[in-house]
Amino acid sequence: MDQDTTVPKLNFGYWLDKAIEWGQATTLESQKDVCLHLPQLQEFLHQLYETIKHSSSTVAIQQFPLIGQLLGRLCWNPFVIGYDESQKTLMWCLCCLYSSEPQSTVELKANSWIRSLLCHLLSSSKWESNEAETSTFVSALGYTSADYYCHLVKNMVVSLVTELRENQFNGLNIQGSISASRVNAVSIFCVPLITLPDLTPLLETLLLYHGGSSKEVLSSEFLEAVNEAFLKKKISLPESAVFSLWLRHLPSLEKATLHLLDQLFSIQLNSLEEVACVMKDSLLPQAASHPAIFRIVNEIFKNALMETDGTSGVMTIIQVFTQLFLQAHQNENKQHKFPLKAYFPFHHQPLVRGLVRRPSELPTSYWSQHLKHISDMLKALVEDTNVSSLTDLFEIWFLVACFGEWLDIAAEQLLKAAVEPDAVLWLLAFYYCPKNENQQRTQTMVEAQAVYSHLMMLFSCTDLSLKDLEAAVHRITGIEQCWNQCLTTHLLTNFLLFSHGGHKIAQECIYHITKTTDTSKEVYNLLIRTAYRFNRSGEENQRTVKLLNELLQKLTLKV
Repeated sequence: MDQDTTVPKLNFGYWLDKAIEWGQATTLESQKDVCLHLPQLQEFLHQLYETIKHSSSTVAIQQFPLIGQLLGRLCWNPFVIGYDESQKTLMWCLCCLYSSEPQSTVELKANSWIRSLLCHLLSSSKWESNEAETSTFVSALGYTSADYYCHLVKNMVVSLVTELRENQFNGLNIQGSISASRVNAVSIFCVPLITLPDLTPLLETLLLYHGGSSKEVLSSEFLEAVNEAFLKKKISLPESAVFSLWLRHLPSLEKATLHLLDQLFSIQLNSLEEVACVMKDSLLPQAASHPAIFRIVNEIFKNALMETDGTSGVMTIIQVFTQLFLQAHQNENKQHKFPLKAYFPFHHQPLVRGLVRRPSELPTSYWSQHLKHISDMLKALVEDTNVSSLTDLFEIWFLVACFGEWLDIAAEQLLKAAVEPDAVLWLLAFYYCPKNENQQRTQTMVEAQAVYSHLMMLFSCTDLSLKDLEAAVHRITGIEQCWNQCLTTHLLTNFLLFSHGGHKIAQECIYHITKTTDTSKEVYNLLIRTAYRFNRSGEENQRTVKLLNELLQKLTLKV
């Protein structure tokens, strides 16, 4: 066998002859010859890559018509791919042959062949199923085949990650940079191997990679596959990589949001702590610290609310998400924090600032004043002649509804604190009846004022019966309009929770209301929101918390 190791630079024919001669290195003689030539072969492969890396796949094949045959043979030689960086260089050479936009059947078949070849290089099953081919080489290294595969993949991933990161830091060096089509090809090759644990560092590096191209360099198939694997908990990625995925691929963000909604709808959630836990686990509230992600998620929630006719369950989910988003936003480093206008660019900014203030940031003695301020701003906006369309009105309403914690506090403050009832009642009336066609909101205000006055007369009574509340209950059971019914139910439920005598008849009264009206879900969602707020603040007395838990247990069976 030829032992001459003095080989001219880029002597393509010489190495092709060698690859054919070696085959898969099954004889001792061929194995010795391969080992003798490995350093020079690696140098040749490196020079080959440097020659074709800035060329299109078509130009590369025109320059070296038999390049596919050479690379294909070398990829099946265990001694070649096990030597130093030869496997990585073979992979980069294959990337250069990949057509990111195939124009013919031949190019499609070539892409398929390249993908299968890369799968062969990286797949554990390939190595294990061909153990006879590699056993001699693996044994010489002192590894089992499983160890060999593990070290091989890890080393290759480290090399690719290093090269991509160096290219990222050296982005202005155009001659030395990796072309977008090569990065695109690498992302495609990762698709069938995404759940391989050793590949995770490469996935992260690709997701955080931003070359000089204005277009997306990663393939949509790769982005979709990573998102799918992440949603199904098949892979674990750092938050920064997940956020980058959603920022660069809108369909993945949309799918993640819909997946979260499906999760929340499909399981029985007994507390908003569970809802918050599922949301945080999805990483969407944290990702929403970026305005682009927040606005898209918010739009999807808005559509879900409209498609379900504004059900209280969906609204509660949106409100919890908004609270978690605010928490994540406030935890952001000041240098990286976006202004509120970036999240709510088309809304009245003083109103936004008022709603964004979390109740925990203000003394409880200031809540009533703050609610009046919100109500006054909102009323001025709604009654402005420029707000003429239902779309404008809905956008204002949805903004207020997202910060529903203030609405629940408003209903409590009416009973527990010295407030200007008209301003707070108007705020609640707007939430439950934003449109004022045919004086609907005006009528809602009249009904709410009557119920409120009746409840305040009974608030200090320590000995109450269901008969004492008959007038208020009748207003709920006798009302046909849903918005009036919901607002009255809200006021009465709070009366039962916070009045001196309400505790004694709370279960009987709520059972009667939910039995005779379709308000079970409304009451249930109000109670779990209240319990969630109490659990976070720890301010409410234990008697009220105990009553809340008892009522929730009774209602869980009904909803």
